[in-house]
Amino acid sequence: MPASFNLQTIPFSLLSEAEQEKLLAAAEYMEFAPGEVLIDAGDPPRGVFVIYSGKVAESDHRVASDDSGELAPATSVFMYYEAEEYFGGWSIFNGKAIHRFYAVEATSAFLIPTATLFELIDSNPQFAEYFQQTLGAKREIVAQHAANQDMAEFMLARIKDSTIREPLIVAEGVSIEAATRLMREEKSDCLLARKGNRYGMVTGTDLLDAVILNKLPQETPVAEIASYRLISIQPDDYLFNALIIMTRQHIERVVVRDDKGELCGIIELTDVLSYFSSHSHVIGLRVERAQTIEELREASFGLFDLIKALLSSGVKIRFTMELLAAVNSRILSKLFDLVVPKEVHPHVCLIVMGSEGRGEQVMKTDQDNGLIYRDGLDWPDMHKVMQQFSETLISFGFPPCPGKIMVSNPEWVNSVREWTGKLSKWSRSSNPADMMNLAIAADGKPVAGNTALFKVSRNAFMRQIFSDKVFFSYFARAALDFQTPLTFFGQLKTSHGLDIKKAGVFPIVHGVRTMALQNKIIETNTFKRLELLAERKIVEREMAANLAEALSFFIQLRLQQQIQRVTESGQTHDETPNEIDFKLLNKFERELLRDSLAVVKDFKKSLQHRYHITL
Repeated sequence: MPASFNLQTIPFSLLSEAEQEKLLAAAEYMEFAPGEVLIDAGDPPRGVFVIYSGKVAESDHRVASDDSGELAPATSVFMYYEAEEYFGGWSIFNGKAIHRFYAVEATSAFLIPTATLFELIDSNPQFAEYFQQTLGAKREIVAQHAANQDMAEFMLARIKDSTIREPLIVAEGVSIEAATRLMREEKSDCLLARKGNRYGMVTGTDLLDAVILNKLPQETPVAEIASYRLISIQPDDYLFNALIIMTRQHIERVVVRDDKGELCGIIELTDVLSYFSSHSHVIGLRVERAQTIEELREASFGLFDLIKALLSSGVKIRFTMELLAAVNSRILSKLFDLVVPKEVHPHVCLIVMGSEGRGEQVMKTDQDNGLIYRDGLDWPDMHKVMQQFSETLISFGFPPCPGKIMVSNPEWVNSVREWTGKLSKWSRSSNPADMMNLAIAADGKPVAGNTALFKVSRNAFMRQIFSDKVFFSYFARAALDFQTPLTFFGQLKTSHGLDIKKAGVFPIVHGVRTMALQNKIIETNTFKRLELLAERKIVEREMAANLAEALSFFIQLRLQQQIQRVTESGQTHDETPNEIDFKLLNKFERELLRDSLAVVKDFKKSLQHRYHITL
């Protein structure tokens, strides 16, 4: 008999030393032959089993042996448990087991008696939370005690922990010449110019442009060339957010203000970079500095390594998505600048849709983009250039969209009038394909060109759907199209794998999208939509929090397996991006998957009730 089982795994690592000793003293070591039952359906629970070696199956019916003594194959196995995994927790709270647990092969396990387990639950709130609390609480406990507990330091670093530079400030009336001399003396590449009660940013580039390109006299007050649209951040905010802001806004410095709006200083990109991996910084700079398509292509291929680095460092998936969405948008915008003639830019708008429009695409999955152009625009090379744009993105590792939702397809290149008409037509159609096109387009976001063209179409579409009383009920129905793979008792129906997009991601995304549109929320990101819906008391805060946790978990789980498949195959993208292989999940991931799908199941019921949907 072995001395004990591993106490360093969740949830047993949550116990104190004295509590662990109590557990070990009560635990009973047991051995089981193939086919032998550990827990039978309908029986009162003996406790929780922790496997030491072997394999146990959870089934919904009795498994018999044939005449040869061989174990007959189970036809409805929900889950397998192996070394260091436990089962039986649900049964002790329910009062009886609803499934049968039997040894698939020679198995040894420890039995923790029910009485001992309840004593530990009573004495240790965190141990109790793991068994009893919400999905969010359980994920937080796992995250806090995961092997990568010492996750990347930059995720914990705040603005106040870094170098906040004291700003170089000049009074109103100081000339361009005097400001230039002062910046040289202080070895600074920027300053703040005062104008009344406002501050404006002036960089070395601004000074150069003013004198050389714009031919301004050197006596001109420097405040006249300052930019007064200052991007600010608070000292207690995360340094990671500063990087996201700088990437998204295409700037190299932000102003730090306290909660009263008082100026604290300036934080520069170089300061932020000291807390980040050089790799993530290099990608951002390479994208910004790319002067050719080839240089941009090389920069874009660094994204996969950045994703792996962020994931392995324990960075939360929402932060990862925000950073990568900002970088992806810059890649598309930069390619647009390189491919589309400058004189055309004011007359067209490049939009991204679907997961890219929501800022929830992590890996390079299929393209969802379109072009809106000014009514009456005469641009003979439009479709030729758009074909080049799509083909170039493919060469960057962005696969073509199976449904051809790309600018290379003339169907997704429309004038403002045509695009508005399509949105209106789709919203009145009962055709599933039209409704799916509308769902994809509803998450549209402009990334390059004249954004006003996009806003005109979006606003017209919003007015259209609010005049249609049955639209939202019909639109919401799509969230219920795919079954949630859980039994009546909340167990996983399959032990092999599932399509996580159909089972979990899409019902949440589409249900939240429907409610956001109905309540005139133009934000496209699902997490931000949930926050706004909770603020407006349209969705209960607990449900919003659970939906956000579930969606985060689905995306993280999918990303982990995508990375593994891409790494093993050597391909630039995953051919089965939504497939989740149960064999690759540990006990805690399977448990969280089950809890997350239960959240989806409850959400779908609430959608059915809210929109009076009859199935």
